[in-house]
Amino acid sequence: MHVAVKDCVAIFVYSFTFLLGLPANLLVLSVYVRKARKHGATPNVVYALNLCLANLVLVAWLPVKALETLLQDWRLPAPVCPAYSFFLFSSLYGSCLFITAVTMGRYLSIAFPLVYKRYRRARISCVISAALWAFVLLHLGVGLVAEGGANFVSVKDDALACYDHFNASQLAVLLPLRLEMAAVLFLLPLIVSSFCTLRCVTLVWQSNLRPVGKRRVLAVALSTLAVFVVCYAPYNASHVVGFVTGENVAWRTYAMLTSSCNVFLEPVVMLMLSPVTSRGMVGRICGGQSRFSRTEGFRHHCTTPNTAANVRSPATITEGSQAAAGGSKLSQE
Repeated sequence: MHVAVKDCVAIFVYSFTFLLGLPANLLVLSVYVRKARKHGATPNVVYALNLCLANLVLVAWLPVKALETLLQDWRLPAPVCPAYSFFLFSSLYGSCLFITAVTMGRYLSIAFPLVYKRYRRARISCVISAALWAFVLLHLGVGLVAEGGANFVSVKDDALACYDHFNASQLAVLLPLRLEMAAVLFLLPLIVSSFCTLRCVTLVWQSNLRPVGKRRVLAVALSTLAVFVVCYAPYNASHVVGFVTGENVAWRTYAMLTSSCNVFLEPVVMLMLSPVTSRGMVGRICGGQSRFSRTEGFRHHCTTPNTAANVRSPATITEGSQAAAGGSKLSQE
């Protein structure tokens, strides 16, 4: 069986992503579940758990994607193809929206810490999460209308293909839908994330936060935006090109390779949002927990009064001091 070089690369990426993504997301899941039990659920915890859910769904289907690429044939029952495509793409676009939610929450906590604290409730974040999932699933549900009873399984060169070759009636529904999804589920969140990230960078840079805190907040903000662009831009660009050319572009499958990498890049960002908990776990794994716990405990003891002072400061707070208070709060989450 001859496998092209580009398919070998794709198989390697899917396998590598699966091997890294599964333990990484399980680690994030355990970190944030423990954090919720110990300190209570926060918006970051709620969005992190939803990101883990989206990533684990994608991880679960990656072996199927790798096997399909290796065999160049769809060997599973035809009705599995729509379910496979549905969960695969819902996890990708769900991740886009939840990264945006994390970025917006970070910006609001830095720019408006006192106001944001009033609405910083896990219940509100759960409602927002449910609405985001419903929005994504509604879009993908419309895509199933184009199926026409064929389960999106087509025959080409004596081999079956899942969600790869489409007839004219299917393309008439899919191409405009893909363009709308690229605009609403990627471009709009990208604009919001970029604005929030740039405002975070500006406010933190102008604040009185310590240099160490500034570097951490800036690193988390810029890393989140970089992951967003690198992972999702190529795949959504294929939607725009496909709509302009009026066809299912051939490189669309390979553009998804970067999107699959989000399952191990996003956990890194989410662990950066919870450094004390994640480092403590890493310390236990490496056998150096006791020394790390003493160091972090001392730092936390020293920084807690300052944070409390920031929260209890008068309402006539400047934008720079708001950023400092929000940055201090973020550095402890």
